[in-house]
Amino acid sequence: MGRIALQPPGFYSTVAKAYRKQPNRWGLLLTGGVILSLVLFIYWAGGHFNPYQVRILNLIGINIGLGLSLNLINGFTGQFSLGHAGFMAVGAYTTTLLMMPPAIKQMNFFMMPLVSPLDQIQLPFLAALLLGGLLSALMGVLIGAPVLRLRGDYLAIATLGFSEIIRIVITNIRSVTNGALGLKGIPAYTNLWWSWGFALLTIFVMTRLIHSSYGRAFKAIREDEIAAEAMGIGLSRHKMLAFTLAAFLAGIGGGFQASLLTTIEPNMFRFTLTFEILLMVVLGGMGSITGTVIAATIVTILKEVLRGVEAPMNLGFISLPGIPGMRMVIFSLLLILVVLFYREGIMGQRELSWERLLGQKDSSPERGVEI
Repeated sequence: MGRIALQPPGFYSTVAKAYRKQPNRWGLLLTGGVILSLVLFIYWAGGHFNPYQVRILNLIGINIGLGLSLNLINGFTGQFSLGHAGFMAVGAYTTTLLMMPPAIKQMNFFMMPLVSPLDQIQLPFLAALLLGGLLSALMGVLIGAPVLRLRGDYLAIATLGFSEIIRIVITNIRSVTNGALGLKGIPAYTNLWWSWGFALLTIFVMTRLIHSSYGRAFKAIREDEIAAEAMGIGLSRHKMLAFTLAAFLAGIGGGFQASLLTTIEPNMFRFTLTFEILLMVVLGGMGSITGTVIAATIVTILKEVLRGVEAPMNLGFISLPGIPGMRMVIFSLLLILVVLFYREGIMGQRELSWERLLGQKDSSPERGVEI
């Protein structure tokens, strides 16, 4: 009679069985392992990647935070906003003016002096960043009070209009923003720890918020405003909360981006910037934290890869001239294809969870990523 050789269980099946017995404990351990792996990767990347690759990683972290902030309005609350570029501009300019050394300010404002006391103020980066986010949140309250009464396309047009107003005002108040000349020589404080700390903190806040009573209220408003109001949900209060928090996060992201690029000017904050962030939300899935993280990573890398299509190319049998702006054409086609053939995006409204990864039955469909 032959012997049956029993193979030791694999690591994956062992973890799956252990998770089935103690899901909460193992969920925390697995989440901690993922975060530790990310921290080690960031530490390793900072010493081994070249400056260009490090910049792309920084942009991925910043774009994850920006994409999640827009998804809070458009995906989870169901309000179609196109004003994100304006909030980013407020945060970027506020952070820059508060943290820039007086000597650099004097160099920038050579045609018209900077108003007092801004010409002498220099705050730490974190303080300037938080004040930039708070001013963006205040702008969100001022803009949201009248426009959040609108719905659908009317809300989108109104927020887009306010975003353009903010950009034009920034262009014309030369004694504060240096007008169309912009600001140069911005201290480069943004690094991988700042940008990915912003991304992880935004993921954590969004996860906790969406799984709270406020998150359920946001989803109820998204599905049916009349039914949500009939259940006692305050529409104006919850819409304003989502809009203000999204504006705050957009201002923080704008401040990080300004410190990363070390230069800003009004034309950086045109509608196309909002369009790029919206593409991440739509491609990942309206109302999915996981989808936004995945799509922000894909879109950011794809933007850099597609730089080659704007340069002259020789294919051997044909030579193609460089066409400026071709990247945006490709992004537009990508968005059209997603809308036509994959309307729910990569994840739809689903979230990646340990239950899904380990092949367990997810007893809580609404429970999202905790990694």
